[in-house]
Amino acid sequence: MRGFVQLINNMEQKITPTGAEQSISDEMQGFEDINSDSDIPGNMHLTNPEEDSDIEKIQAELDEQKDKYIRLFAEFDNFKRRSAKERIELIQTAGREVITSLLDVLDDSERAEKQLQTSNDLEEIKKGIALVFGKLRNVLQSKGLKAMESINTNFDVEKHEAITEIPAPTEALKDKVVDEVQKGYYLNSKIIRFAKVVVGK
Repeated sequence: MRGFVQLINNMEQKITPTGAEQSISDEMQGFEDINSDSDIPGNMHLTNPEEDSDIEKIQAELDEQKDKYIRLFAEFDNFKRRSAKERIELIQTAGREVITSLLDVLDDSERAEKQLQTSNDLEEIKKGIALVFGKLRNVLQSKGLKAMESINTNFDVEKHEAITEIPAPTEALKDKVVDEVQKGYYLNSKIIRFAKVVVGK
């Protein structure tokens, strides 16, 4: 019986941790408690003031650029609307200046028409019509219109439209314009109508 009690005591000593082991266990428990989020005071969380400052600076720059973008987009949208409106107005009034300058010619044409109905003087009628035509040409020339000189010039596909070909009256007129069916015109050095011509072959 005494031997059995001694055996039990020995087993309890083996199971019970030594003082050193107990000390290490207590320290580990304390370390775990310190690292617990619930036990860390609010003022002990690690922060970096410089990083916070950089983030605020970047956010401020981002807000500034966003504001500039919004303003620029609004200005561009207004510009597009204004340009579209001006373009419509320009299309509607593009020929206003020319038409205004031709009103005098229209007045002269109406007077010439009345003269044709009431006068039998052929010479006066011719003079009146010639004056109207001359005035019309002068007005158009003042606006940059210029007649194209085609007869007896080399045929040029860049400004002539060949209606037909005929045998050239002379050897010198081969591949040249021998007649003009419809006159071509320039407007400020730019062709606005090709000349319809007859070419010698």
